[in-house]
Amino acid sequence: MMITAQKEGVLIDFLTLLSPLSSKTTLRSWVKEGRILVNGALANRADMPIFPGQKIELGKKIELIGNRLRVVYQDSHLIAIEKPAGLLSVSTAFQKTDTAHAMLKRHFSPRKIFVVHRLDQDTSGVMLFALSDEGYRGLKRCFAAHDIERTYIAIVEGKPDKEKGTWESYLAEDPLYRVYSTSDPNEGELAITHYEVIGETATNARLKLKLETGKKNQIRVHCQDHGTPIVGDKKYGAVTDPLNRLCLHAAFLGLDHPITSKPLKFVSPPPLGFDRLAPEMKR
Repeated sequence: MMITAQKEGVLIDFLTLLSPLSSKTTLRSWVKEGRILVNGALANRADMPIFPGQKIELGKKIELIGNRLRVVYQDSHLIAIEKPAGLLSVSTAFQKTDTAHAMLKRHFSPRKIFVVHRLDQDTSGVMLFALSDEGYRGLKRCFAAHDIERTYIAIVEGKPDKEKGTWESYLAEDPLYRVYSTSDPNEGELAITHYEVIGETATNARLKLKLETGKKNQIRVHCQDHGTPIVGDKKYGAVTDPLNRLCLHAAFLGLDHPITSKPLKFVSPPPLGFDRLAPEMKR
């Protein structure tokens, strides 16, 4: 079931229109269970604002692991999940249990969960883990050969000089774990980011970014290097933080299955707050 909002309001009112025979308690439970999508993104509050043209949809109950990880895809060899902003991908010296990897290990125990790639703690979106030795080896080969298509959406301060282009530099890390660009190939590792402006306002731009390489903090550093730091990224030059988060989202992963060779495409719609800052242009 789906409806399109014709006027401004709050989500619970449109859910009443969507299902007039359901109680408010039932409608709120749908939101809590992750069954309500607004423009393809999960709704997280029954009182969230809705604007004209937004599509409100009731879907099947979504599987959540640890109440925080949405399962996008799963088979015997791999799992794709949607990581929320603020959650670590893997454990660190300071945090062992509240990570995406730890949640998956608890859920699948005693099965082993293999780490194949990471997202920054403050980046949301789709990421992969392997569930078998064969899947792990296959995914590692895919990443090493750059055979995985990765697309991110970012809201940045300002706007790049060109509508689309490629940013390239060598990335190194200082003793304080801050990544920086250098022109010296002996000092860092090559990082290549392709970008396109897909929306803009007077103060912000919405970028679609594709990684040719996948280095630590690559997109964040390249955005800062070119005068357009990511909104909310104080570590790399941002001065605004209206959503109280880094406005960077891993929106798409595409690859051939490492065992079956079946084409796989995993999509994670950007958070609705991104639309407030710089909606995507109609094409």
